[in-house]
Amino acid sequence: MTERKPANMSQQDWVEAQIQQAQKRGEFDDLAGQGKPLTKLANPHDPDWWVKDFIRREQIDSEALLPPAVLLRKEKQKVQQTVARMRKESEVRDYLADLNKRILVSIRDTTGPVVPVGTVDEEAVLAQWKADRPEPVRKPSGAQSADAPPKKSLWQRLFT
Repeated sequence: MTERKPANMSQQDWVEAQIQQAQKRGEFDDLAGQGKPLTKLANPHDPDWWVKDFIRREQIDSEALLPPAVLLRKEKQKVQQTVARMRKESEVRDYLADLNKRILVSIRDTTGPVVPVGTVDEEAVLAQWKADRPEPVRKPSGAQSADAPPKKSLWQRLFT
């Protein structure tokens, strides 16, 4: 407990004297947050401080907060990387048709910010996808390989 403030001393001077005495005694040495910035003082009048703190604390992906048109634009930019992982042409066509459908719905939507997003040229993306794919290894048709014995017909297998 601290002593009472002397009557002849101002409040500010008395508090400063208390702080200086505590510093001399070493009471402020090795505190937990020493040398670290105070996060709340960086922008004290930020109305969205609680949202930003929640996103940081819960490690939420901030892309989930973007408007749908912006998300579609980002997805359109990554379309080549996305289709590169697909194996079938029908899978690529279905994905591109779905993406174009979502883009058209977004263009017709009047809510949110206006973000110019054009549709994807399906044929150009598909042509690039085909060009990036390795040629499938084809087996010679009609001719059997030299190492494999000739295959017996059903009649030969039944009666021998």
